Amino acid sequence: MVKRPNTNAQRLKRHKRIRAKISGTPERPRLNVFRSETNIYAQVIDDVNGVTLVSASSLEKEFDGRGNNKEGAKKVGQMVAARAHEKGIEHVVFDRGGYLYHGRVKELAEGAREGGLVF
Repeated sequence: MVKRPNTNAQRLKRHKRIRAKISGTPERPRLNVFRSETNIYAQVIDDVNGVTLVSASSLEKEFDGRGNNKEGAKKVGQMVAARAHEKGIEHVVFDRGGYLYHGRVKELAEGAREGGLVF
């Protein structure tokens, strides 16, 4: 019998290790990424006050496209950057959520950078 590794448990372990070092402040909040098989989500979070300041996802009505490819991830990154800019947020700390900085996560980060976020 072949045992498959529990990849989500491994990701959560990496995420916990990352979160021990990364925290969002009111001056520099945390840009968090979550990706599922079909969608991708991004939030800008102030961990000191425990508040989500801005969010964007591929499930929203304004979003046109698919959330399970790189183009969709880039659009979500641009959406979250535009919303953060409206609230006066320019500098963030990027939290990849335990995922590898590759593929959809990388495209979301590049889209957010194109939208004006600095990290």
